[in-house]
Parts: sequence; C-alpha cells; structure tokens
Amino acid sequence: MRSMWNGSLSFGLVNIPVKMYSATETKDVRFNQLHDLCHTPIRYEKVCPNCNRAVETAEIVRGYQYEPGRYVIIRDDEWESFNATSTRTADILRFVALDEIDPIYYNKTYYLEPTETGAKAYSLLQEALSISGKIAVAQITIRSKPSLAVVRVLDELLALETIHYPDEIRDQKRLAYTRMPVQERELQMALSLIESLTEPFEPEKYSDERRIGLQDLIAAKIQGQETIFVDRIQEDKAPVDLLAALQASIQAQHEKLGRGSNEVKH
Repeated sequence: MRSMWNGSLSFGLVNIPVKMYSATETKDVRFNQLHDLCHTPIRYEKVCPNCNRAVETAEIVRGYQYEPGRYVIIRDDEWESFNATSTRTADILRFVALDEIDPIYYNKTYYLEPTETGAKAYSLLQEALSISGKIAVAQITIRSKPSLAVVRVLDELLALETIHYPDEIRDQKRLAYTRMPVQERELQMALSLIESLTEPFEPEKYSDERRIGLQDLIAAKIQGQETIFVDRIQEDKAPVDLLAALQASIQAQHEKLGRGSNEVKH
C-alpha cells in the first residue's frame, strides 16, 4: 500500500513518526455511459444555460446559495485563507473510554504504521491504550482539511479514525417516532430470537453478492467475446458555442431550401 500521509503522533512530549494508510476501499462495479447507436462514450460539458455555451474552468467561481436564487461568491484568495496548512502532526488532545463515542460519529479508518525511529514509542502507546482500555481524541489535518479523530488499538496496530463534529450529527428528535408499549410475552420471544441468532462476528461470512454477480456476468461476456471496440474520438478542445451552432444550422437549412426553390423556378 502507498502511504497517503506521513507525519507524527504527538503524545505529550513524545512525537511518534508514523505513516498513514487508508484502511478501507469501496469496491463497486463502475460503468461508463455509451451512446446506444454507436457505442461512443457520452461526453459531459459544463454549459451555462444563460450564455448558451460551454464554460472553461477558469470562468467558474464558487457560489454559496443562502436562499433560493441568491448566492454569495467566494473568490480563490478568500478560499485559500481557509485551507489549513498541514502540520504533519496528529495532536492527541485527551483520552476517553471507547464506549463513550457512539458509532454514528465514526467516518473513515486509517492504519498507522511506525517508522524505524518511532517503533519503540509506537509500541509504548499501543500497549498503554490496550491496558487502559482508552482511546485517544486527536486533531489532524488531511489534505488541507482539519479533522477530529480518535486513535485506537486495532489488533496489533494503531488505527486513526476521523469522526464527525457534533453539529454534523442530525437531530433524531426531528423524526416523528413515538415509543409504543410492548407485551411481556412478545418481548421474551424477541429476546429468545436474538439469543438464538447470536454468535461471534465473523466478517468473512459476508460478501457483496450483487457485485460478485455483476463481475461474473462481465467475465462471462468477455469470455464469450460479447465485447465492442470503441475507437478513440478526437475531442475538440475549444468550447462549443451552442447558440452559434444552432444559428449556423438554421442558416444552412435556409440556404439549402433557397437553392431548391431556385432550381424549381428554372
């Protein structure tokens, strides 16, 4: 794996040099959209409906819609002032019990690997967290974005997990749910069912059947040579002026009709 962040864990007066790797990856079958008639990949352009033309990247600005139809423009220099400079340090702020943080807060998990010079301090923190049963709350900047995170023991490694800020958790009180009374017999039956289905979690028992099925279908089509070849289309780099193209088409059609009328008259 390629490390996506190199820095250090700041633990009191101790700095632990580490490399960070993404611990998860989303595996999905991705498709391109093709034109059914000629199987050419569909091209998407950023078009301004007011100017009726494709827009270059340099002409695009950030707009925050604060109410329908009304925007505040944020210029590049203003945007850059809010991009935090990575300090290459994950600062441990405090320690808490693992069960104090509800899973709803967790976002993305990363593995932390010690460098040669940080192996001893890394092992010390890993062992201390294991014995205490605590996890560390930390602050880290990843790709110019500050994030709240926790550092915990995952098997023999330390793992860093970015977590949501409290105001990013939606208020469940906005949902229209009223707790209903349950019968004791029904409750006991439910508890009995839960007990009968309870077993240690073995993730290898579960798989994405939809993705595997699609991959099998694709492999079968390739094996059966049910494939097509799409010749690379030379794309026009210049933006397309849709209004001008329409006017030119109309003009060409008028000229064609005009020539046809002249031929009839002669």
